[in-house]
This record gives sequence, structure tokens and C-alpha cells, in this order.
Amino acid sequence: MTDLLPPIQTTARDDAVLKALAGFVRQEALGPGEKLPTERILAERLKVSRNTVREALTRWEGLGLVERRQGSGTYLKAAVSPDMLHMPLTLAGGNDFAGLMATLEIRRALEAEAAALCAIRAGKAELAEIERKLDLMEEAFQTRDGMSSEEDWEFHQAVFRASGNPLFEQIIAAMYEMFHRFWEHPLGVRDFGHASFPYHRTIFNCIAAHDPEGARAEALKLIATVEDDLKRGAANLKLSDRR
Repeated sequence: MTDLLPPIQTTARDDAVLKALAGFVRQEALGPGEKLPTERILAERLKVSRNTVREALTRWEGLGLVERRQGSGTYLKAAVSPDMLHMPLTLAGGNDFAGLMATLEIRRALEAEAAALCAIRAGKAELAEIERKLDLMEEAFQTRDGMSSEEDWEFHQAVFRASGNPLFEQIIAAMYEMFHRFWEHPLGVRDFGHASFPYHRTIFNCIAAHDPEGARAEALKLIATVEDDLKRGAANLKLSDRR
């Protein structure tokens, strides 16, 4: 499987390693969720040190393109290609109201447009996968007293993936930690996000009906409930401070 990797020259070595790795991934038709060869094998085929390969994979990890699982290996999280643009994100923010609202504005733009594109482009296989993720999320929500953060994330990832634009998934993957603040009871709101629950199903219904404007509208309604929760939490904190 790894014989297709050509040796590379030392000029612009870091970028060359990344490009060679991406070329290998495309040649082998590896997709998200699949495992990469070991660092040793990659280093042998590229004629570079294992440390160089490790640094390249660390850059990919920082971009949200791969996931390293201890004792298992390195797995792709998003599609890659030799001509892709590396766009690392350094984002300031916190769990305070201003930081969460700034992140929510990004969520609103990305999720609404991705839902609309998904309604236009998703085929039968993509729709089946989105519905499968939705069913898992709904089951988790109902059986774990509203605790369904990972399943919720997977549902949105499936929508981003089916939008037909890989940049959506890559940008969201790079913002994983920032977005997950919304599932960690921010501002002390224990039922934070519960009001958004029914809109996941209405988003899917519009996507399945190939109704882009409806999907966008439902996604905006979902984000509006999150904004309401943020404002409710901020108001409660102000009341607590006055006591």
C-alpha cells in the first residue's frame, strides 16, 4: 500500500512532506475515519526522519485533519488533497458571555449556510447518514436527561460533510474545542441547549425535502434558542452578583 510514496527533496521539506502525505491519501482513496500508515513506514518511504513525519502529522492534527488515538494510530478526520490550503486558526475566547456570543455568531453563519447547501446537494446515502446520526442524538437526549453533546456534534458534522464543501467540515473541526463550550453548561445554565433539541429534526426534514430556505430558517431558529440561553445565563449571573 505504501510503495506509491515517492522520496522527496530537502527543499521546503515541511511543506513537501505535507504535500506528499496528502498525495498518498488521495492515491489510496483514504477517507475520513480511515487509518494512516505508521510513522515508521511513512518515514521510510519519504526518506525523512520519523520526527519529520511526526511534526507533519502534528500540523495536520492542529488543523483538525487527523486524530491520534493512543495505542491505535493516526486516523483521518477530514478529506485532504495535495493542493489544499493550510489555514491554522488561533482563536481567542472564553466561557464568558462576550466570548460565547462571538463564537455563536460564527456558528450562525456556518450552520445556516451548510444546512441550505446540504438540502440542495445531499443524496440518498448522505440523507440516510444524517438521519442515523439524528436518531442517535435523539435517543441519547431522551435517555441521558438531555446529555447528548457528542451525538449532537456528530449530527452537525454529518450536515457539514453533506454540504459538498469540505471547507465547512475542516473549519468546524479546527474549532472543535471552542464549539464544545456550548455543551458544557456555560454560564451555569444546567439545561443549556435543551430548547434547541426539536430543531435538529426540523432541519433534517427540510434537508430531506430538498428545501434549502427551510433548512436555513430552521438552523437559524436553533441558533436563536442558544442565544436565548446565553442571555438567560448572563442575566442570572448578574442577579447572583447583586446578592
